[in-house]
Amino acid sequence: MFADTWESVKSSGELKCGAAIASPYVMKNPRTNDYSGFFVEMCREFADHLGVEATYVDTNWDNIVAGVQSGRWDLAMALNETPERARAIAFSEPVSYYEVSFLYNKDNPKLPDSVSNLEDIDKADITIAVMSGTVQDKAVTGSLENANIMRLPGQDETRLAVMSRRADVLADANDTNLLFHHANPDWSVVMTPTPPLAPQGVAFGINQSVPEADIQELNEFIIEKRESGEVERMINEAAQIAVEQME
Repeated sequence: MFADTWESVKSSGELKCGAAIASPYVMKNPRTNDYSGFFVEMCREFADHLGVEATYVDTNWDNIVAGVQSGRWDLAMALNETPERARAIAFSEPVSYYEVSFLYNKDNPKLPDSVSNLEDIDKADITIAVMSGTVQDKAVTGSLENANIMRLPGQDETRLAVMSRRADVLADANDTNLLFHHANPDWSVVMTPTPPLAPQGVAFGINQSVPEADIQELNEFIIEKRESGEVERMINEAAQIAVEQME
């Protein structure tokens, strides 16, 4: 199935990309169902490089790795290379970099005036919302002993949990939480732990049987986009779209 992967993609005429939502990496307009985000654009441009169309396949963070393994999609977008995932699939060069941060309501009486470390939120009366199956889920589970962890299926659910105060804190990617803060500056505050929590590259996930030459072609494409400044441009454009969608 995976021998000469890009040749097979060219024969089919489409590059299938697994899409689990996480702004600004992968976003979906609820009115038009159109995808955006800088990983979406990277997938589209790599499809152009191969001379095919990009197709986006809906999934979630609990199932995105399994879809790579089964061949439901050729690339999984915006994956962190955790030890568990690395045993199941291969990874490209990082497109961008990631760490976990925590967003909270500054008027929450259960939290100190200034949350500065994990100890401030690792309390039995604090509930932390996180997307199930994500890197931040595993990082929070491994780092906090006392707080309650509310695992929810998607980004909208975790944000609504904090906005409605069903949860006290939102654990998410640093740039994702920063975007949410920019859209809600009147009440939200972001705390990024020192040292960084779960610092990792964010890459494409690939089936382990994909030939090394095909992975190298993808890596060279990514490196060229990073070094040319194209990735930074994509990130800035995706950030603007994400903020507009939150307004």
